[in-house]
Amino acid sequence: MNNKIKLAVAGAVLASASVANAGITWDAGEWTVDMNGNVNAFAILADNGDTATIQGKMTNSESNDDTAASINTGLLPSWLGFTATTRQNDLDTSVTISFQPGASTTGALAGGGGSENRQAFLTFGDKSWGSVKVGKDLGIFGSTAILNDMTLLGVGSQGVVGSSGGTTTTLGRIGTGYIYADWNGQIAYTTPNMNGFSATVGVMQPWNVTQSGVLSATSAGNTDEFGFQGQASYSWTGDFAGKVWAGFFTQEVTGMTDGAATPAALTSNQSDTATAYEAGVSATVMNINLVAYGYSGDGVGTTGLLRDGYATDGESRDSDGYYAQATYVIPMGTKLGVSYGESKLDLASGEAASALVKENEMLTIGAYHPLTKHLNLVAEYSDVESKAHDGASETSDIFTVGAILFF
Repeated sequence: MNNKIKLAVAGAVLASASVANAGITWDAGEWTVDMNGNVNAFAILADNGDTATIQGKMTNSESNDDTAASINTGLLPSWLGFTATTRQNDLDTSVTISFQPGASTTGALAGGGGSENRQAFLTFGDKSWGSVKVGKDLGIFGSTAILNDMTLLGVGSQGVVGSSGGTTTTLGRIGTGYIYADWNGQIAYTTPNMNGFSATVGVMQPWNVTQSGVLSATSAGNTDEFGFQGQASYSWTGDFAGKVWAGFFTQEVTGMTDGAATPAALTSNQSDTATAYEAGVSATVMNINLVAYGYSGDGVGTTGLLRDGYATDGESRDSDGYYAQATYVIPMGTKLGVSYGESKLDLASGEAASALVKENEMLTIGAYHPLTKHLNLVAEYSDVESKAHDGASETSDIFTVGAILFF
């Protein structure tokens, strides 16, 4: 397969979807151009429990009724990507740019929804020594977790991105089993494949700490030092095939300030180092695929990297999570799957119980049917629950049907 977008097609292959092995390719002088992507949309109906004030929840809230309906893309945005590759001076080089058009709005005269540009990077290298990537692409930490998530072809939860449409994507299992890898500016090196073993390490654009709601009194950023991410994996083939992987994230956080009315012990330029580690395994035997994944972090928060990672006095919060997943392809080709995961966020040392999320969890049951080798029909049910440290809780039952087509 040509070097192409790193999420849509690669994710579909890892999720055992029935898709073509390449996009639309043509030669242009010394270059080979690959145009590829997907279009998807889902009818989404959420049945929501009693509304609770929870900072960082993954459940839906609807002010007018206990239900919310929308037509929206799923976890994968609709996608159009272009990759051009060539080999010159004993180097394989490529450039990739992609576009993600929005699929939904909630009002008139909105122009069809928002759009994103998630990829713009170049690569160069050789199979003898590896490759270098420069630019914006999917992050390293958490990337294999999302690429093995079966809801990559569906919807999962809607959570913090909204409950009634108008968003570019839903969240899948993000925040209920793993932290989002997101789209990072990076300079990364990947080793050659050495009998199934490979590793990637990257110097990353440093990110700010963000808070998700009522407790957003801490602000912090870092322009002093880069962030660092890495992941190593070992893959094997045969009747019992699989992959194991482990990764890390680290970044210094500086410039934290106390936004509370009464200043706490936080100085105006306190610093800390946020860190996280992950490990996972995916194994396939016959028509059965099993995935297990877990992570643990200090200061990295939950759902997104550095989101809710610090209290208002600058103390870091511990977080961890996991998901387990089983899928089975029946003789007619339909993939049936069940997945369960949790993401937990602890209070910082000395922090009082509050509306801060304590745990987000989700159970998803899905069916993914390859109507053609390019087109999949999808049906999912997800039961999402969020709990706060002050005892508040909220639930959502999310029913979805739709289709996703790769090219």
